[in-house]
Amino acid sequence: MLLENRIALITGSGSGMGRASALKMAAEGATVVVADWNREGADETVDLVKKNGIGDAVAYQIDVSDVSLVEGMFDFVAQKYGRLNVLFNHVGTPGPAGLDVTEEEFLRTVDLNMKGAFYCTRFGEPLLRNAAGQASLIFTASISGMVGSLFSPLYSMVKGGIVGFGKALSLSLAPDVRVNVICPGAVETPMLDGFFGRDPNVDAAANVRAFVDNAVPLRRLCQPEEVADVAVFLASDRASFVTGLIMPVDGGYTAR
Repeated sequence: MLLENRIALITGSGSGMGRASALKMAAEGATVVVADWNREGADETVDLVKKNGIGDAVAYQIDVSDVSLVEGMFDFVAQKYGRLNVLFNHVGTPGPAGLDVTEEEFLRTVDLNMKGAFYCTRFGEPLLRNAAGQASLIFTASISGMVGSLFSPLYSMVKGGIVGFGKALSLSLAPDVRVNVICPGAVETPMLDGFFGRDPNVDAAANVRAFVDNAVPLRRLCQPEEVADVAVFLASDRASFVTGLIMPVDGGYTAR
């Protein structure tokens, strides 16, 4: 198995791509810390892992925008496992559209997409360095961090920040930790309407269909498991010479 005897922590793994990644990593032998603000969702992910009978998982309720709670989560990992092989900073939020954004909306978008990723990395770094050269740090950004977002300049700003952060870390954490960034396109998850339904006067489903038909060469939505497969690869020794990668998983959208 690709991740046998490894410890992985995935933020935002109570649903969607994060859950799919937890299931895939556990199926490859990892013990997964399922970190999510939604305890019920985290518990469901753990139950699914245990039903598969491979790997193991533990739920951890966390709001990654609270620095003290983030520090406590990594204290828990240190006490329970003493190391961390995979840190997957996945949690994020679409944020509001346009520039008519309240300060509260702005700060929440920045906190969940950037602040949480920064402080998870800060407190996770010593544990990753304890992984004896088998450490992988992965971020979820977005195609909106590679090209401009038609719907939300704020989302492009924060995800572009994650892309730059990942590139910088691939230099500063080498050679002990490999650092890579996944940039999904439109993925069939509960958050999809949050991206395409920001305008209450426009039908979200119609927006999705138009996007897929006009902008995605493979002419379909991405499935959460397809992002998870990339995360497993980047976490494993099969990507042992891969760092600093900004990896679109977008059906060809950014090839245009």
